[in-house]
Amino acid sequence: MKKYELLEFPQLGDERGQLVVVEQLKEIPFELKRIFYIYGTKGDVARGQHANLRSQFVLINLKGSCKVMIDDGQNNEVIILNKPHTGVYLNKMVWKEMFDFSSDSILLVLSSELYDKSEYISDYDEFIREVSRPNER
Repeated sequence: MKKYELLEFPQLGDERGQLVVVEQLKEIPFELKRIFYIYGTKGDVARGQHANLRSQFVLINLKGSCKVMIDDGQNNEVIILNKPHTGVYLNKMVWKEMFDFSSDSILLVLSSELYDKSEYISDYDEFIREVSRPNER
């Protein structure tokens, strides 16, 4: 799988409303170990601004919208998350920055790993050095 990929989840709704189901190792390409969500973020605030040595993530904006800047060390792209049936998969060693949150944004984050501060790279130059090493992680 690529370092990042836009995901679209099946909508199973009817006249009663929509239903979206995501399952680990199916729509989510890893086993879930941690789930958290971000809300109440002001539009001029950026979140993330780091890469992870081991963690993989899927980001789904359940309500409202936000932008996600993704940098794998070679490619840089901004994705708008504004539909609750779409998300973005981020493999390990991807720099991420979430920003331009709408006032009603609820960003759900699914993670392959439990929180471990030691696996976070918060310095962009260090990330570029790590991701550029010949023995790619």
